Amino acid sequence: MLKADEFSSVFSFRRAVFGEFFQIQLRPNGRHHPRLGMIVSKKIERLAVYRNFAKRIIREVFRAHAGELRGVDLVVRLKKPLRRDAATGARQELCKLVGRASHVSSSDRTD
Repeated sequence: MLKADEFSSVFSFRRAVFGEFFQIQLRPNGRHHPRLGMIVSKKIERLAVYRNFAKRIIREVFRAHAGELRGVDLVVRLKKPLRRDAATGARQELCKLVGRASHVSSSDRTD
């Protein structure tokens, strides 16, 4: 997802799961594939190398779990700075959050 109105439609749906490092907001999209949006702001993470590192982790987990997330828009937001020493824990947390998000989205779906 790239456009502001796509992000705002997910925000207005008001379904979210929270963790220590990440927040995932979601909305059913009526398609047969999931879409991903990321918010990794300079306010949270000043250095571009760490912002890119966080985005890489988000994309990696999203691709690994794309089969579970059929027909949902996800917006993943970084909540606190992420360093390489905390990457394993952050990856595991994001996997759990995506799993919880897939359960929340399946209960909202009208297929």
